[in-house]
Amino acid sequence: MDIAVLDRQTLEWEGDADFSPLEKLGNVRYCRIESEEDIISSCRGCTAILCNKILITKKVLSALPEVRYVGIFATGYNNVDLDAARELNVRVTNVPGYSGAAVAQLTMAFILHFFSKVGVYDAAVRRGEWAAQKNFSYFPYPIEEVQGKTLGIFGFGDIGKRVAKAASALGMKVIVHTRTVPENCPYEIVGKSELFSRSDVLTLHAPLTRETQNAVNAKTLALMKKHAVLINTARGGLVDEEALFEALKSKKLRAAALDVLQKEPPENCPLIGLENCVVTPHVAWAAAQTRNRLVIAAADNLRAFIEGKEQNKIV
Repeated sequence: MDIAVLDRQTLEWEGDADFSPLEKLGNVRYCRIESEEDIISSCRGCTAILCNKILITKKVLSALPEVRYVGIFATGYNNVDLDAARELNVRVTNVPGYSGAAVAQLTMAFILHFFSKVGVYDAAVRRGEWAAQKNFSYFPYPIEEVQGKTLGIFGFGDIGKRVAKAASALGMKVIVHTRTVPENCPYEIVGKSELFSRSDVLTLHAPLTRETQNAVNAKTLALMKKHAVLINTARGGLVDEEALFEALKSKKLRAAALDVLQKEPPENCPLIGLENCVVTPHVAWAAAQTRNRLVIAAADNLRAFIEGKEQNKIV
């Protein structure tokens, strides 16, 4: 079997990812893609395509009738035209759950960044502020306990559940808005408007779909408390960036932490540089252990397809 991997470079840094699990399944082509035409020319003769963020459109799938399988190196699958895949009988799979620990970890780091102010105090010490004091302790920048604060979780899959568990351990009150309510959920389930209005910290963990596109917008931001913090480690498209910029700039929202943006890498994103907005370069998923787990899981999905089994099937 010929297998095309379209954007290996997004999964490794200086060759630190192991692709041998895929290479055991067939002849793997590693492709550098700049356009739809590149995809089509690079994938001719291939039965399977694996990619991370490359757009797999109807034009691409129609031009490659030999392709029967598209495997996504991610949980989200909004980069694939699912209607076209269905129409052309192409199997599409994703990898759920592989990054839960790492994404939950960054989410909690963002929360603690705002309330424990580790970075603020480290910078103060480096500036010599502590050394200039007479007292043993120096705390001019307000520190807050997260215990007792309300954490709203938008989307309650594996990552949302992990964040809820970690936040609960710190004494936060967790409320959840989710399309599918799990059985015996230990947390309060609320409507979307109530989630936005009650949360001291609102964290996004939903996939990007037609229903969730711009879920955070001028209308929903207006519901939020002035002292609230917004966190997005899910998909940039969940947030209307212009509306968020206005809310942060006017101090109608205390702060935001974003690991994802609508356009990545960004071009003149106004949120970057705002004093009350932290932006990281889509790294929540990028621990070495996480990336290698992802490749292994993607290879397992393809092996299941070869064996005629359904595993992590989207289409």
